[in-house]
Amino acid sequence: MALNADKINRPARISLLSILCLFLWTGCEDPAGQKTVTQKSQVHSEKLPDRIVVHLYFSDSDNAFLVSEERSLSASIRPEALGLQIMKALLEGPKQTLEPTIPEGTLLRGFYILKNRTAYVDLSRELREGHPGGAKSELLTIYSMVNSLILNIPEIETVKILVEGKEETTLAGHVDLRFPFRANMLFIR
Repeated sequence: MALNADKINRPARISLLSILCLFLWTGCEDPAGQKTVTQKSQVHSEKLPDRIVVHLYFSDSDNAFLVSEERSLSASIRPEALGLQIMKALLEGPKQTLEPTIPEGTLLRGFYILKNRTAYVDLSRELREGHPGGAKSELLTIYSMVNSLILNIPEIETVKILVEGKEETTLAGHVDLRFPFRANMLFIR
């Protein structure tokens, strides 16, 4: 007798499973009679932008303030990848009538972001060796990088600058590099 009951329940189980699968596959209707679609399919159908506009900060012609230059970069989901692009663009220098803030020949050795939202920028020794010096010039170099990263990447709150992988006390004798920097809008015009 148990064998016959099993045979009778088997088609009922298959039918119930089929109805459940059909319901989940086609969606369900809300009280107004409209079909709703799951969020998962909507997320995968949206296309991310190919390019984004960022603001890079370079020196004005008087070497007194930082001025924003818009640049179109490849869109990236990862903040580290965007940070690398921003730093490479700063090292290339401005495309308009602005002045570079990072000495020519300086190389980006590394860039990473820690969980505490501090970005580390590791630059080659040319940053120090080729720097013209002076407190104002040092500040413009530092805040060119700091503001360009923090104001374009929400995942970054502070920026720590390293030279040849090491912490330096100063860039060219005036500004203390031992601590991470926050954005400073006072240098921007």
